[in-house]
Amino acid sequence: MLIFCSLAVACSGEMATLSVKPGQRFTVPDWHTNAELISADAESQRSASHRVRQETRALRNETNNQAKWDEHDNQTRLTERISSVNRWKETLDKCLADIDEEIDALAKVKEAAERALQAKNLSLDVAIECLTLRESRRAIDVVRDPVEDELHKEVKVIDKAKRELQQRVNEAFEQLCHLQEARQQLSFDHRGKMEALEIDRVCLSLSVNSPNISFKVNPTRVPNGSTAVDEWEQNSQYNKDHAEAEMKASTKLREVIMLAIAQTNNELEAQRVATEFALRKRIRDMERAYDELKWQERNTLEEIAEMEEDIRRLEEDLRRKMQDLKVAHTRLETRTYRPNVELCRDQVQYGLTDEVHQLEGIIRALKLKLAEAQDALDALYRQLYRIQTDMGYKANSLVLDNKCMDSRRKLVVPAEKFVPEVDTFNRTTNRAPSPLKNGQLELA
Repeated sequence: MLIFCSLAVACSGEMATLSVKPGQRFTVPDWHTNAELISADAESQRSASHRVRQETRALRNETNNQAKWDEHDNQTRLTERISSVNRWKETLDKCLADIDEEIDALAKVKEAAERALQAKNLSLDVAIECLTLRESRRAIDVVRDPVEDELHKEVKVIDKAKRELQQRVNEAFEQLCHLQEARQQLSFDHRGKMEALEIDRVCLSLSVNSPNISFKVNPTRVPNGSTAVDEWEQNSQYNKDHAEAEMKASTKLREVIMLAIAQTNNELEAQRVATEFALRKRIRDMERAYDELKWQERNTLEEIAEMEEDIRRLEEDLRRKMQDLKVAHTRLETRTYRPNVELCRDQVQYGLTDEVHQLEGIIRALKLKLAEAQDALDALYRQLYRIQTDMGYKANSLVLDNKCMDSRRKLVVPAEKFVPEVDTFNRTTNRAPSPLKNGQLELA
């Protein structure tokens, strides 16, 4: 470079007249060096470019493969997740169907218990009606008989049955609430899984050619309320187990309710049979007592008739004896008017005197017997009054007990087929009156 400068200076003096392009001048070696540097740099850049290209191809291959595998893995994960969620959905579908069936079954059993409870009101009304009717008995017939004991026992049995059935109805209502709550949880979980399935299926259908793909802001964030897979699994399992536990409890409760219905019906039926047996027995006893009173009335009336006839004859005999006494008195009095010595106490006088004494004794005896007979007749009339009064009591009690039996027919005859045999207004039967009823009418 120094040589080049000196030459330029030397020449500048000699060739002052030539026009030289101003600027830096390079030597040939510099030119060669520059060419060689350019070639070396080109080789180096091509080598670097080749290396970058190779690395780029390797990276492309690697990232393409990685992206494809990642997409494949995520597709597989989505498919497995959809399958898992779908299995739980099907499980919840079955559980929902089962719990709906159980709710329907329990509701029907609850309705059956309510109908059984309502039916007990009729039995209670009939028992109270019978007790009220029998309160109309009179005098000696107001007794604490087996019928009354059985009726009071029937009321207690009905009250106990109603309390038990009401308790079962309340338990069924509470269990229905529990089932509805469990069903609501299942339904909420089922709706969530349906939405999750729809979302995952949409995600599974997405591809690079899908029209609705775009960049999102912070897509890798963890949304609020996110749960772990174990928590998700445990929640679904808890809902399923809870629903199955409630269904099991409901099934057991249905069995208990049906058993309670059957047991209360059997107890009430047994008590009904016992009450009606006691009532029929009491009616038979009352009919026998009434027949006995009827027989006593007939005999007493016959005895009264005979006693009245005997009293009539006794009175006639007494009147005749009084007339005979008058005759004897008249004869004795008339013979006192005989003159002087003719007024002697002859056999006639003695005979008339004896006759008077005999007649007076007979009259006293007849009067005494007449009074005794009259007292006996009065006693017969008093006894007849007692008999007829007691017959009236018995007839009234028979009407009431027969009315009770007729009312109790409502317990075994359907309401639409029930026709009372005893009129509810005047308590007389709609059938032809029996001899017993005719006797009652005569007494009235």
